[in-house]
Amino acid sequence: MSPYLELTEFSEIVNRLAIKSNDNGFEVRCIMPRFGTINERRHRLHEVVRLSGINVSVDNDDFPLQIKVASLPNARLQVYFLDNEDLFKRKFVFHDDKENWFDDNSLRTVFFCKGALETVKKFGWPPDIIHCSGWMTSLIPFYLKTAYKKEPVFGHSKVVFTIGQNSFKEKLGQDFVKQAMIHTNIKEKDMELFKEGTNPSLFRGGASFADAITFGAEKVDKKLGEEFAKVKGKKVLAYNAESDLTDYLQLYTDLAK
Repeated sequence: MSPYLELTEFSEIVNRLAIKSNDNGFEVRCIMPRFGTINERRHRLHEVVRLSGINVSVDNDDFPLQIKVASLPNARLQVYFLDNEDLFKRKFVFHDDKENWFDDNSLRTVFFCKGALETVKKFGWPPDIIHCSGWMTSLIPFYLKTAYKKEPVFGHSKVVFTIGQNSFKEKLGQDFVKQAMIHTNIKEKDMELFKEGTNPSLFRGGASFADAITFGAEKVDKKLGEEFAKVKGKKVLAYNAESDLTDYLQLYTDLAK
């Protein structure tokens, strides 16, 4: 999300969309990872003590979750950053200084998706709409339909998932499926869409479990574009470079009815 991290063009749209939604009467909260490239001093991040102290369990290991917050520039809304010393302190995002893919990107993904949902539970703030942007959020629609489906705070939540441009060519690794099975009611067969651990498979998984799908780039994976251009029973919003984002607000309103 711009201005904190600008890996794709959609980061700017996320910024504008959050502000426009907020200005139109939606109560907006944004959650993203606190990558080490995000300058805490420049963006005035500070820890939210009342929300910290959560441990996120992944694959039988507990990872302390630290939650920081900043006010989005030129807007009256807050952005929450999920942090962990071992997973996000490094001064790189997904690759090191030699462009090597981090072996623990799968663990970081599961930690973020589970941590984001646990953070919302801690808010005690039931969201009508959860908009997931980017491959790293792809497990959230799946978790809401499985591990968190009986959580009262998500009882009326609808999920929008944005398919963007592919941003990595590697795979999340063979441990990904095992790590992602965060609840006893998740079986290995449920992870079928995600098991390849590729950028397209994560987009496919996120979109398949979402209630609505949007396209966040003109050039998305061709197969995904064809597969999700029309999906029976789901609202689909095509990419529109000229959009003033009113179409997104209408989508939110329609889903919340």
